[in-house]
Amino acid sequence: MFSTKGRYAIRIMIDLAEHGEDSFVPLKDVAERQELSKKYLEIIAKDMVTGGLIVGSSGKHGGYRLSRRPEAYTIGEILELMEGTLSPVVCLADKNYDCPRKEKCQTLPMWEEFDGITRDFFYGKRLSELIRK
Repeated sequence: MFSTKGRYAIRIMIDLAEHGEDSFVPLKDVAERQELSKKYLEIIAKDMVTGGLIVGSSGKHGGYRLSRRPEAYTIGEILELMEGTLSPVVCLADKNYDCPRKEKCQTLPMWEEFDGITRDFFYGKRLSELIRK
């Protein structure tokens, strides 16, 4: 299950793509359009700036904008930045995890298949596909 942090991050990205082009969009405008708390969006936007998804600017014409074109983002990268790994089990999420049952685990193939489906879906979907034209 995805938290509001991941879901709202996608909504912020869509809003910036639809209303920003190459200009900065005030977060209060995003909050109003998305009917979300500006305070909560500030927390999310800070993480998104740190993660390189968006760029912030303060001042009279400040706000946020995408750091790349919408087609250059995958939904998977947005979700993983905000939520952490998409992998369903630790043995797939942490490549350094040494599971003592790996060689005899009867469920591992199922988790690997599910992990592949999830990754293919979210990393195969571009932000640009969610934008209303």
